[in-house]
Amino acid sequence: MAESTTTPSVPNQRGQRKERVGLVISNKMAKTIVVRVERRFPHPRFKKIVTGYSKFYAHDEKNDARVGDQVRIEETRPISKNKNWRLVQIVERALTDGPVAA
Repeated sequence: MAESTTTPSVPNQRGQRKERVGLVISNKMAKTIVVRVERRFPHPRFKKIVTGYSKFYAHDEKNDARVGDQVRIEETRPISKNKNWRLVQIVERALTDGPVAA
């Protein structure tokens, strides 16, 4: 009898990783940026649209991102105590290098 081996037609794929788009609010650390991500949702009781913000520490290997840039970050393995995201792409460059309103 012929021995049949099955080879997957698609290479091993990991689960979908979370991606976020946000604004760089700090790049003072070495190879690390702080990204503020905006989230808009209706308030559970009052149904008014409210804006919530989250801060993520992301790994920036080449120190490319500057304050005010809009960036795309992706979830990854833990790199340090607080760093579980990495920079994927700089979506839009900041016009100036001034401080960002928090």
